[in-house]
Amino acid sequence: MLMKVRPSSTCAKTGTIALQNLQKSYGGLTAVDDVSLSIPAGEFVSLLGPSGSGKTTTLMMMAGFEAPDSGRILLDEKDITRQPPHRRELGVIFQSYALFPHMTVAENVAYSLRMRSVARAELEERVGRALDQVQLSALASRYPHQMSGGQQQRVAIARALVFDPPVLLLDEPLGALDRKLRHHLRNEIKSLHKEVGKTMVYVTHDQDEALAMSDRIAVMHEGRIRQFSAPQDVYRRPADLFVASFVGEVNLIKASLKSGIAYGPAGERLPAGPWTGVDSDATLCVRPEHLHLKIDGAGTSDGIQGRIVDATFVGDATVFEFRSDAGLQLTSKVLNIAPEAMLGIGVSCVASWGASEATILTE
Repeated sequence: MLMKVRPSSTCAKTGTIALQNLQKSYGGLTAVDDVSLSIPAGEFVSLLGPSGSGKTTTLMMMAGFEAPDSGRILLDEKDITRQPPHRRELGVIFQSYALFPHMTVAENVAYSLRMRSVARAELEERVGRALDQVQLSALASRYPHQMSGGQQQRVAIARALVFDPPVLLLDEPLGALDRKLRHHLRNEIKSLHKEVGKTMVYVTHDQDEALAMSDRIAVMHEGRIRQFSAPQDVYRRPADLFVASFVGEVNLIKASLKSGIAYGPAGERLPAGPWTGVDSDATLCVRPEHLHLKIDGAGTSDGIQGRIVDATFVGDATVFEFRSDAGLQLTSKVLNIAPEAMLGIGVSCVASWGASEATILTE
């Protein structure tokens, strides 16, 4: 069941975030290296990357729990770089949820309002509304240890929403949950964002979460942003080899481009692509679902001759390992409703891709 929420009266006008040349080092090791981002109000942005990429450090600097060595953080065009966390009025949700075990659900949600000396009547009304938003009103008197991980996560969201912050910062809030519950709650967070419209910055190492939830994704590696684009562009048009390899499965082909024609490592001619006018060595990126297999002689002229050397059933699709006659090994993913899914090991076939389905990559 999705969370039912009420739009905030202020979120449409506030919540713009700008990071300007943020730098952070620990003992000579650079954690964040010249990071700049501009996030409009109401946008859902994921910071995606492996462990040690700088994504959590970037979020902690936004929240005020870490101070940058240099650079600025702007909230609605106001410099908050040196403001303490409680002055920033940002909602923060951690992976551990950080709930007070000795407080009930209602008391946990009310805590930030008590610290702000909100009058009792208003406090109770806002706590009730926040719990209603995450469908926990019936559990207001329970303690955290009496709740499931998913319910605790909802309490953390309610606590972050209760004082109506312009921005929510989420640090891998689903990381401790099992896969099925994680999938369910990511849909709830996505619904929450759609209904409330608050700016959300979401840290994750899970590419599926980032692709499914985000308006834009900042892919981070070694403290830098390698690409900041819509999910479709990150997946279909990765900016470099790291992004292509980190986000999704991919075929990476070392090629030589000459007069608009691509040649593989052994000199075999490759299918057409977006390389007209390019004359250089390059790496080509082709996603497995874009590598099409046809029975040899079935009318495909622009392709690579070879045979299937392995096949793995993965539920809705079959993953084929294809080896060209020249030794080039590629992966194809075919939905099981397609006739090609019935191809067997050892079958001779032709592998190809559409001209718009390949990308030239840089290092």
